[in-house]
Amino acid sequence: MKLRTFALWFVVFALALPCFAGPMKAGKWQVTITTEMPGMPMKMPPTIFTTCVTKEQAENPQPPAAKKDSDCKISNYKLDGNTVTWTIECPKQKTTGEGKIVYSSDSYIGETHMKMSDMEMTQKYSGKYLGACDEK
Repeated sequence: MKLRTFALWFVVFALALPCFAGPMKAGKWQVTITTEMPGMPMKMPPTIFTTCVTKEQAENPQPPAAKKDSDCKISNYKLDGNTVTWTIECPKQKTTGEGKIVYSSDSYIGETHMKMSDMEMTQKYSGKYLGACDEK
């Protein structure tokens, strides 16, 4: 149960992160997230999705918000040129971590590493700019 909660929270956090993290172009992005957990017998398949980053989000990057029912806090959020870094702490789950994303004009790569008791998890992100957002 502990592992499942840890993994689920980590995925929710990761899905929000690339959309609000840094110097991205406004428009449609394809995001790929891979998760690695040392000692796990099976490899988790990558999560691939598209998201629309608005002009406002691109111009005013904000750190990701934790789930409303979570005690997790993002701190040390820094935007330095094309690189974003942060740390995260979840006291109730006894979880800590750090992350980094590096942007180029039409793509980005990054990773978050989290530790909970004796479990560790790393998520790697990559994003590719696809063009303008779809009309609604």
